Amino acid sequence: MTTNSKIALVTGGSRGLGKNMAIALAKKGLNVIITYHSRSEEAKEVVNEIEKLGQKAAALQLDVADYTSFDGFTDQVKSTLQTIFQTDKIDFLVNNAGVGVHASFGDTTVEQFDNMVNIHLKAPFFLTQKLLPQFNDGGGIVNIASGLTRFSFTGYDAYATMKGGVETLSAYQAKFLGDRKIRVNIVAPGAIETDFGGGAVRDNKELNDMLSSLTALGRVGLPDDIGGVVAFLCSEDARWVNGQRIEVSGGIFL
Repeated sequence: MTTNSKIALVTGGSRGLGKNMAIALAKKGLNVIITYHSRSEEAKEVVNEIEKLGQKAAALQLDVADYTSFDGFTDQVKSTLQTIFQTDKIDFLVNNAGVGVHASFGDTTVEQFDNMVNIHLKAPFFLTQKLLPQFNDGGGIVNIASGLTRFSFTGYDAYATMKGGVETLSAYQAKFLGDRKIRVNIVAPGAIETDFGGGAVRDNKELNDMLSSLTALGRVGLPDDIGGVVAFLCSEDARWVNGQRIEVSGGIFL
């Protein structure tokens, strides 16, 4: 296995876009810690894939909706870094974990809204804050936002509102962490074929065709379209990229 590799922590790394990000990071020569919510077997499979690439990996359980668990989680990260990676610091954090809620502005409940706040806004804010003592200077943070902060589709009203907040947060994180030379950037995917939102983009041909027709490159996105961009931002090639929003959407609504 590669020694002295930098370490990236990817939340929600057991499936979908997070899995693709974790594997892309490993292909770039990084060791990876992923988190999973409940599917431990899927997480183990990702760890195995990363280890086959010659990198070290670990999977930790985390419910990003429960901010009261963040102290215990950071303790787990500390012990995992020591036992598996023989270090006490991470270099990169990818705030990816999340779920959607499909409801229009008029139909969104307070419970749905609060859940989106906890998962998509409170977690990137406070989980990142908790992990700062475990960061090496000179690393980076990638916050996952959404193309839905630039264009709107009814039904993602609360979700997109939180992602707009994440984009503002990212600028403040970049400013705050500048003295430590920690870069903070945003990746904003467009419509992607995953099981997100019940797999609608992947499984609903009418929706898939409609979104493809609106996109300059004539198709919707695949997980493989996203992971490499995140891995680039966690590399020395992106050392002068900071405070930026990179939309990875194939050119939708140009």
